[in-house]
Amino acid sequence: MLGDGRVVRSSAIMKLILAVLVLVFLVETQAQWHRFPGQAAGGAKDMWRAYRDMRQANWKNSDKYFHARGNYDAAKRGPGGRWAAKVISDAREAVQGFGNSGRGRADSAADQAANRWGRNGGDPNRYRPKGLPKNSAIMKLILAVLVLVLLVETQAQWHRFPGQAAGGAKDMWRAYRDMRQANWKNSDKYFHARGNYDAAKRGPGGRWAAKVISDAREAVQGFGNSGRGRADSAADQAANRWGRNGGDPNRYRPKGLPKKY
Repeated sequence: MLGDGRVVRSSAIMKLILAVLVLVFLVETQAQWHRFPGQAAGGAKDMWRAYRDMRQANWKNSDKYFHARGNYDAAKRGPGGRWAAKVISDAREAVQGFGNSGRGRADSAADQAANRWGRNGGDPNRYRPKGLPKNSAIMKLILAVLVLVLLVETQAQWHRFPGQAAGGAKDMWRAYRDMRQANWKNSDKYFHARGNYDAAKRGPGGRWAAKVISDAREAVQGFGNSGRGRADSAADQAANRWGRNGGDPNRYRPKGLPKKY
């Protein structure tokens, strides 16, 4: 009978320990799932940021690096970020497989290898192409735009000035975006003039924003690798002033540029 009593007590203790372990597991699982949506949302942002930077850099053979970087940054957030990175990576390759943007099964397999490498904690620089700039000039330009909008909001003396400046900044961004999309030879002066022209039409605030952004862009290019010398910078500024002063941007329009621009 004494032996049976010990067995009963031992069994009760084991059940208690098991119950505690199950409880700890449930609490930890619930805590992880509580953080999962935020991690997934952050991971999606990381993937979008990598895609955006890839489009802005427009650098040959850089896609694998940006794929690996996006997955790496997302996975660092936790299970939710890792999950989001895998879903987005798989969806991207599936979409490219049905469209014209993919380059065949071999390239898709190489993309997925880069995705897995980054998602598993591998250094994305394994795929970094030679010469890829560390700091994109456009990111500096975006920072300049944000700073100027902040300055306008806090220091503007006219009621409509901030709105005009913000709208002018959008016009300048739209012209830059179209220039990148068009990718048309000798079209940069036209888009510079067009952005300044559209911004200046909004009023003093838009004209001011166009000048600040134009000057900042030329200054940034002067320190980076995207500028092509003083003569080209002076020609850019001439186109900027032409559009800002109400001149027709079509003066700089290259032959054959699609009408939608």
